[in-house]
Amino acid sequence: MSENQNQNPEGEEMTTQAAASSSLASISSENLGKRAPGTKPLGAGLEARGVHAWFGKHHALANVSLDFSAGTVTALIGPSGCGKSTFIRTLNRMHEFIPSAAMAGEVLLDGKDVYAAGTDVTKIRLQIGMVFQKPNPFPSMTIGENVLSGIKLAQLKVENKDDLLEECLVRAGLWKEVKDRLGAHAGGLSGGQQQRLCIARSLAVKPKVLLMDEPCSALDPGSTLRIEDTINELSSSMTIIIVTHNMQQAARVSDYTAFFLSEGGPGQMIEVAPTSEIFSRPRDKRTENYVSGRFG
Repeated sequence: MSENQNQNPEGEEMTTQAAASSSLASISSENLGKRAPGTKPLGAGLEARGVHAWFGKHHALANVSLDFSAGTVTALIGPSGCGKSTFIRTLNRMHEFIPSAAMAGEVLLDGKDVYAAGTDVTKIRLQIGMVFQKPNPFPSMTIGENVLSGIKLAQLKVENKDDLLEECLVRAGLWKEVKDRLGAHAGGLSGGQQQRLCIARSLAVKPKVLLMDEPCSALDPGSTLRIEDTINELSSSMTIIIVTHNMQQAARVSDYTAFFLSEGGPGQMIEVAPTSEIFSRPRDKRTENYVSGRFG
C-alpha cells in the first residue's frame, strides 16, 4: 500500500471533532455579538447554593451551585441521566411533586430562599415559570383561554385581558399566526405552535425566570428556530435556563453553559463558563470530550 493510501482514522476523527468544537465556538461568538448578557450583579437573579436531590434512597444530584444573573440565558448540557432536568425542577419546587423526592441546599430568588419555611409555593411557581419538553396546552380550551389560564387559576387581576393576550402572543412569536382564530381550540395548532402557546401562557403571569426543559426536542428544525428566536427576544427582560442536548442550540441561544455529568454516582456540575469558552477552551477534559462528540 502506498503512503497516500494509508489512512489514519483516529487522526481524521480528531480533526473532525476539533472542527465541530471550532464551529460551535464560532456560532456562540456570533450570538454574543447580537446581544449582550444582563449586567445586573449576581444576587439580583436566581442562585442555587449546594443543591442536592434524591428520589427515595437514590442520590440523583450532588452539591450544585450556580448563579443565573438577570437578563441572561444559561444552557445546561450533559448526557441523559446526569441530573439536568432534576436540577431545574428544584429551582421552582416542582421536584417535590414526586412523593419520594427530597432536596437539600438553597435556591435564592432575589436573595430570598424559595424553600424557606412559610414560603407560598404557588407564588414561587408564578415567578419561576416552566416550559416542558412536550407541549401541554389545555386541549378543551381555546387559544386565548390557554394564554390567560394561569391568570385565572392564580386569581390575578388584569386591567385589560385583550391587551395582555396580544402582548404574550407577540412575545412568544405566535400572534401573527393565530390572531384571527383566538377562539379556536389549541389542539388544532402544530407542535411548534403549541410550544409557543405554552410559552405565551407562562408569560401571562409575568415570571422573573423561565425554565425550559428540552423545549425543542420534539420539534422540526423550522419550529426549533422560531422557539430560539423567542428565547432571544425574551432574554432581555427575564432570566432563562434551558436544558438541551443540542450543542448547536446551546451555542446559538445561551450566554453561559453549564456541563453536568454522572460518573457512576450522583449527577454533578463539572464546570460553567461563558458559552464561547465552553466550546472553545473548556477547563475540564471531560467537558472537552463531551462538546467535541467523543462521548454522550
